[in-house]
Amino acid sequence: MNPNEEIEIRVRPEELHNTPLHWKLLSKQWKSRSADIRQLMLVRRSVDARKEPVFVLKYRLSPGKKPAFPSISDFGYRDVSDRPEVMIAGCGPAGMFAALRLIELGFKPVIIERGKEIRERRRDLALLNRQGIVNPDSNYCFGEGGAGTFSDGKLFTRSTKKGDVLRILNIFAAHGASPDILIDAHPHIGTNRLPKIIENMRKTILGCGGEIMFGRKLVNAGTEGSEIQFVEFEDGRRRKTQSLILATGHSARDIFELFVRNKWDIESKGFAVGVRVEHPQTLIDSIQYHVSKRNPNLPAAAYSWVRQINGRGVYSFCMCPGGIICPAATNEGEIVVNGWSPSRRNSPYANSGVVVEVKPEDLSFYRKDGPMAGIRFQEMLEKRAFEAGGGGQKAPAQSLTDFTEAKVSSEEGQRLNRKLKTSYVPGITSSPLHEIFPRWIYDRLKLGFVEQGRLMKGYHTEGAIVLGVESRTSSPVKIPRDPVSLQHPQIGGLFPCGEGAGYAGGIMSAAIDGENCAARCAEYMNIKR
Repeated sequence: MNPNEEIEIRVRPEELHNTPLHWKLLSKQWKSRSADIRQLMLVRRSVDARKEPVFVLKYRLSPGKKPAFPSISDFGYRDVSDRPEVMIAGCGPAGMFAALRLIELGFKPVIIERGKEIRERRRDLALLNRQGIVNPDSNYCFGEGGAGTFSDGKLFTRSTKKGDVLRILNIFAAHGASPDILIDAHPHIGTNRLPKIIENMRKTILGCGGEIMFGRKLVNAGTEGSEIQFVEFEDGRRRKTQSLILATGHSARDIFELFVRNKWDIESKGFAVGVRVEHPQTLIDSIQYHVSKRNPNLPAAAYSWVRQINGRGVYSFCMCPGGIICPAATNEGEIVVNGWSPSRRNSPYANSGVVVEVKPEDLSFYRKDGPMAGIRFQEMLEKRAFEAGGGGQKAPAQSLTDFTEAKVSSEEGQRLNRKLKTSYVPGITSSPLHEIFPRWIYDRLKLGFVEQGRLMKGYHTEGAIVLGVESRTSSPVKIPRDPVSLQHPQIGGLFPCGEGAGYAGGIMSAAIDGENCAARCAEYMNIKR
């Protein structure tokens, strides 16, 4: 057996922790006597639920001693307090992983973040959930760790060709994540655990001499001879720099406005908008696992679907089994919903975004806004949702069947609130949510739900609730960059990075892009020196 060969066994949920049985099943396939079977290492765990649900366990030969659990010392972090500085705008996954990579490469990262540290940020989230008060600089999108900190911690990505996924997972594990993320097919940290891991990353950055400035909002960047020279903060102060990694996230609309104002290249790109649908988790379990009651060893069941309807993609997005719907607005007067799951995924609800693809050519009404057309479209939907919700952060809602039949959930709007419960803490308002969307979006959402109901029996039900709007799936703009140097085509030393620049779509891909930008930035700085 060569070291890369894998042995796969399949066990029932109740057998997941039966180690003697696992060794017995592995022994039947073990062909070599040159190594002890105990050197086999579990490398992947997944669930096959196509028929009766089973766990699929993949083992690989581990020559010599099994590798130790990763530690921070494995990554070559060093003291960079007296090394050349690199500015990073944004303390989300792209910015933090860029900072960690720069430390490895011998540069001092200086992160500027408009939001607050995690502990202070929690207070603003409590006000948002309980009183509907939105702090535009400290919310589910802005603050230490970015949108991912309090928004689930899913670590699955398809961006495997853009960087070393296992390396990113190991860095998370070294900073406190469960070792399960190294073997699970769909690794997940959980909103309750991710904040501590982010705090540990902050300690690593600061402990190596890096700098993080919270509550500092970037409002401008100065150039000289087409190269970055300084950054300017909201209070008017400036700080000199030769390079800037711009990792401000998909909701930093003021940064996009800055590019338009300075006549720097920025362009429209496709995105998606729709609703968030919430079912009882027991219903999704019964549909996906074909059982009346889920075995406790099985994770809360998830689903994913995509189809083409009248020339546009309609698909589920950011599905959160055992999860909670949260208010993700970044300004007063708008409603935005998102979802997350705790590590145990033990909420009685399952929620998912269901969205329709939007292309730049769909937004002719906003043609005068140029590259900001998608932003204006998002704002329109979010303001309509706010008005339909009736104020505060109450979300407009309908039962799923009423949504697809285009009617308010009962004559007096009471059946929805009386019969259907939701995890959304600020509360809901029975409202014609279907009227918020242009007809070409609503019709596709309707058909998508109905068709999915035919495939997942029980999915299209009056027992599910639809809330709106899900509008921040990704950035509606792209900040161009050279494919090799990763620099902006007009500005030397400016590295557009992560989701906000249009190059990532989640924690893992953002982290990978942050590392890639850090590596190219280090090359640029070495040339400058």
